[in-house]
Amino acid sequence: MKIKKSAKRLSIIILIGIVLLVYSNFETRWIKITNVSIESNDIPKSFNGKKIVFVSDIHHGVYFSIERVRKLVLQINELKPDIIILGGDYTYWSSQFIKPFFDEFSKVKSKYGIYGILGNHDYFVDAALTTKMMLRNGIRMCDNKSYWVKIKSDSIKIGGVGFKDERYEDINYTISDVKRKDFCILIFHRPYYIDKINTDLVDLTLSGHTHGGQLTFFGLWAPIIPAENGLWASVFPSKHSQKYRYGLINSKPHMQSYITSGVGTIFPPLRFFCRPEIVVLHLKRK
Repeated sequence: MKIKKSAKRLSIIILIGIVLLVYSNFETRWIKITNVSIESNDIPKSFNGKKIVFVSDIHHGVYFSIERVRKLVLQINELKPDIIILGGDYTYWSSQFIKPFFDEFSKVKSKYGIYGILGNHDYFVDAALTTKMMLRNGIRMCDNKSYWVKIKSDSIKIGGVGFKDERYEDINYTISDVKRKDFCILIFHRPYYIDKINTDLVDLTLSGHTHGGQLTFFGLWAPIIPAENGLWASVFPSKHSQKYRYGLINSKPHMQSYITSGVGTIFPPLRFFCRPEIVVLHLKRK
């Protein structure tokens, strides 16, 4: 009897494990559209109601095929974005994936431009080739660069902070000509840079990197989150890391921040209660 009961328990455990594994694999392909309302007095009238599509951490490679990139492009275009912002980590593991990715991703359409930065995996693979392909395909590089986006007589500022190392992180390239009444968006790959911002000139920050934890305890807590230095993952991360894991937060008195769960995965290529997402930011003037 004891042997039969033990065998039954083992069978149940194995069955539960298989179900969880199948679901976690399915969730990696279950991309959701996350609509986020961004309200601010600084949003100009001409930008009221405009849509910004934000995508990060696609990781095209062995776990995210070129067919899935094509589907992602279609999903983005169906949203009819006014502006597209990219948060880095376009490919994973090998430089052979860079050119095919950007050849396909070049088909995304945006009324007022595409703006992007590099992520840690872009540096691990080939930052120079990634940058070259971004520029060739009309993506405006925002690593320590910024641009005024104009609609009629109104404009907003979109800029970014470089990832390479702390010496390369320079917010001044974005805020040097920004006034308090201007609406300013700052892009950086690692959300932990939020702690280094000591100005009230930035209204919204956008970042990725964490994958939302990728494998979570029913969306409430993640046992592993990429560390602040971007090189290793923190096991049983601190409350500080959990705070910057995912979602919209009021990070500063005058600033909101959105950390996306991203689109792709790294190893293990699974997600649990942390669906991949395309973020649609709806600008609303107060």
